[in-house]
This record gives sequence, C-alpha cells and structure tokens, in this order.
Amino acid sequence: MLQKPSSVAGPSGLGHFLWWRRPAPDAAKAAPRQKSVQSPGRIALRRLWHSTTAMGAIVIMAALILMAVAAPLLAPYDPNAILPGASLAAPSRTFLFGGDVIGRDVLSRVIFGARISLTVGLICVAISLSVGTLLGLLAGYFGGQIDNIIMRIVDMLLAFPGILLALTVVSVLGPGIFNMMIAVGISGIPNFARLVRGSVLCAKENVYVEAAHCVGCSNWRIMLRHILPNIVAPITVLSSLTYGWAILNAASLSFLGLGAQPPTAEWGVMLSDGRTYLRDAPWLTVFPGLAIIISVLAANLLGDGLRDALDPHLQQCRTTEQ
Repeated sequence: MLQKPSSVAGPSGLGHFLWWRRPAPDAAKAAPRQKSVQSPGRIALRRLWHSTTAMGAIVIMAALILMAVAAPLLAPYDPNAILPGASLAAPSRTFLFGGDVIGRDVLSRVIFGARISLTVGLICVAISLSVGTLLGLLAGYFGGQIDNIIMRIVDMLLAFPGILLALTVVSVLGPGIFNMMIAVGISGIPNFARLVRGSVLCAKENVYVEAAHCVGCSNWRIMLRHILPNIVAPITVLSSLTYGWAILNAASLSFLGLGAQPPTAEWGVMLSDGRTYLRDAPWLTVFPGLAIIISVLAANLLGDGLRDALDPHLQQCRTTEQ
C-alpha cells in the first residue's frame, strides 16, 4: 500500500492526495534556464561600452561637440573683439591661450572655430556618404553597363589626389565655406563608391538576397532593406575616417585662403595667420593645431571602436584566438 511520507504536512488534507505531483528538489535545480535572446544592436552597444578606446573617443567627441554648441557661454571674449593688451600676449591668467597679432583672444577663437570645423566635416561626410553609397549600390547590384559607367567616372576622380581634387573644385566654384564643403565632399565620393560596390558584390550572393528575389521584392527594397543594413560596418568605419580627413582638408583649404575667409574664427585660418610668427609667438599655431589633432584622432579611434562593435566576424575571430 502506497503511504505518504511523514515530511509532507499541511493545514488541509489536500497534501494527502497531491504529494506525488510535487517535483523533486534535485530535478527543479537541474532544469535548464532559457537564455534571453539579445538584439544585435544591444550586443553592439555592450561591446562598445567595454571598449576603452571607443569610450575615450566618444568622451572627446562629446566634449568637442559640447564646446561647439556652448561656445557663447564658454568663450571668455568675443572671438573677433580686439582687446587692449592682447596683441601677441603670451598665455597667462587673463588670456589662457594668449593673444594674436591684432589683439584677439586665441582661446575664444579656438572655441568658436570648433563650430565651423566640426560642422564642415559633418556636411562633407554627408555629401560623400550619400552620393558615394548610392553610386556603389547601383554599380554593385546591377552590374553590366551601369557598373562600367559609374566605375569609370570613379576611376577618373581617383586619378587626382583628394586635396588636389578639392583644390580644383574650389578653384572653379570660388573661395568660401560653402564651396569648400562641396569640394571636400566631392573628393570623398570615390572612396565610398568603391567600398560600397565591393561590399554589395559580396552581399548580393547570400541566401537572403535570393530569398527576397523569390518572394517578389523589388530591386530597391532588396538594396535598401536587405543589402545596405548588412554592409553598415565598413561604411561606418570609412565615415569616421573621412570625417577626420574632411576636417584636415577643410583646414588646409582655409590655410591656403580658399576656404573660410578672415576674420572668421576657423582653425585653418588661425594656422595661416600665425605661421609668420611661428618663432616669436608659437601659441598662435600650437593651440589650433592641437584642436585639429585631437578631433581627427578622436574620429579615427571612434571608427575603430565602432568597427569592433558592429563586425561580428571580427569578434568571433578574437574569441577564437583567446
């Protein structure tokens, strides 16, 4: 006769009938727990959070952006105001970065110069990214005559060095910030077009593209919905590198007198104004030069961190090596 163990007890007599339905303690502990499936975006954010280099670059870029946005609050003086006693004044408590030849505060001009340099770099990358990605998608997906025509144009643009192509374009359009952004943006289009074309040629051979064709998706839907999201990682890295490159080229054109014009507070213009007094007043070129170096370095480090976070194949290779 089956008897109830003495350890089972309760206020009611229901335990006499249900004691055999209770799971054993060992069996409950041995039951495996289901792992929650995380989205690719959350995984990428977690990798980015654990990357010391990427987080440092993000902090630097955030500080530069904050400095540009809050320039009227952070700058001690008006960037174009001529101050008494500031002409070629050495760095001191009154003028932390010193004064230029005319008597303007260098610190205020560096802070306001971040507005122009960062904005110019962003717009140049937007021009290169949008046009180059579109051309690369069309050339890589359709192939044939479309690919030949687009890539021959890209090859013609690549025959000129980037800064020389920008010089040619801005010489035709004329000096100015707006024309400088167009010139630098055009000079960066070939790099995006070639990168996107090569990535599309690899991505369109995958099974999900064939499945999209089978269910009747249009070519534009396949390119924008299925192929483009899978080639974001290399485009992101190139965008960050191009951002630093655009800041350098914009400063170079302004240094040559083809970009921003005096008395605009721009880092390239400041370098051009201080080159004559490099020996007697080195702070005129040191501080805007450091601003350019820091911004370009932060953009490059951020691109490397984003590549590590967005590329699952690279993460798998590193896990295998460890």
